[in-house]
Amino acid sequence: MPHTRLYAGERLRALRRGLGLGQPAMAARLGLSVSYLSQLENDARPLTAAVIAELRRHHPAETAAIEGEAPARRMGALSDALTDPVLDAPLAPDAIARLAIERPDVADRVIALHAALRDADARVQMVEEVLASGVGARMPWEAVRDWFHEAGNYVDPLDRAAEALAGEIAGTEAVSEAALARRLATEGIAIAESADEEAPMRNFDAARGLLTINAALPSESRRFLIAHQLTATVFANQITAIVEGAQVGSDAGRTLLGIGLANYAAGALMMPYARFRAAARALRHDIDRLSRRFGVSFEQACHRLSTLQRPGAEGVPFYFCRVDMAGNITKRHSATRLQFARFGGACPLWMVHEAVAIPDRILVQHAETPDGVRYVSMAKGLVKPSGSFTRAPRRYAVVLGCEAEHARDFVYADAIDRAAPPTPIGISCRLCPRSDCDQRAFPPADRAIRVDPAVRAIVPYEVT
Repeated sequence: MPHTRLYAGERLRALRRGLGLGQPAMAARLGLSVSYLSQLENDARPLTAAVIAELRRHHPAETAAIEGEAPARRMGALSDALTDPVLDAPLAPDAIARLAIERPDVADRVIALHAALRDADARVQMVEEVLASGVGARMPWEAVRDWFHEAGNYVDPLDRAAEALAGEIAGTEAVSEAALARRLATEGIAIAESADEEAPMRNFDAARGLLTINAALPSESRRFLIAHQLTATVFANQITAIVEGAQVGSDAGRTLLGIGLANYAAGALMMPYARFRAAARALRHDIDRLSRRFGVSFEQACHRLSTLQRPGAEGVPFYFCRVDMAGNITKRHSATRLQFARFGGACPLWMVHEAVAIPDRILVQHAETPDGVRYVSMAKGLVKPSGSFTRAPRRYAVVLGCEAEHARDFVYADAIDRAAPPTPIGISCRLCPRSDCDQRAFPPADRAIRVDPAVRAIVPYEVT
């Protein structure tokens, strides 16, 4: 068999970001130019023997994992590439397996081309959304959201550190508020309550070493806010290093990223990776049962499931988002092929809109996007009380879904008749190419329309 070329751009990028290093620092560590490192990370070049030797010297465990999992990763990536819906006639599984085994050099090139195609599609979509929406540069919040998305919504050093901290303060038990408070006290920080419902959810006075929590908050929110303060304190150096290596464009963006990383670590502390992943598998991702077992909210459990992307121990690839009453997507991440609209509303056929209006009821949906990929999803409307009649409660819905091939591991798929035609959904009206949708709010930005004054259909124009 010819020597196998190893393309590991995604893993190399994840390693660098996990170390909190920018490309110049990582390139210097490996004795490479920044441009060459960029080509490696984008799978434009394979890892050479010299590069692998440097990786082994600095990061032996990570390099061994990359090399050891290469055949399985190649098979999976090649299958994704050659069964992509863009192809009219995908290859049979046995043909894909033969190609991966007999011609790994060709297989790696196909995988690199497929990755480049998906990256180009994502960039084109971003440009089209900006043009269609009239929105210019990214706001700091969007820059931070995009940073987490590009990191795969998984931050390895923080995740592992939080998992170790959970073991230190709670062993194999759920992380309780008392355990969090005891550990926070060793950092010189006490906890107090504010009975004023107008007070912030949390307020930290660093000079006094006092964390004040709004007494009206539910227990899950209290624990999370205390966990946030603990991780922000204990992991301050790691968080600072990651922020300094990130490219989020502004001081506000860097501050928001620091907060986001502390939130990430708090979730990882409350739901330690290995135990949470094992429980999720055993319970077939039943969110209510996971919430009770780990003492977290429904939304927190959903969000954590979307972060289970540890190399070599990945969870089911999910997409997750939170949508408010106006249809704005306020949280989003996708480890699937489904991508969310950056601007404007979501598809009106998506069940999330109904879920917002019907709190505490779980809805399920079998849907198909224009690229032919099918998803099974669940959505639940939630209400966060304001604590006062004079302020409206916050209403929103969370959505968690996976590609239909993972339905056997997703308990909510049991309520779906997957033999029935799926609901045809899109990303947003401005980006959806479907020409036969009578729920369309706007024509697609890149297509012409035809209007016949003698005919009035539900949609008053025809997409050509």
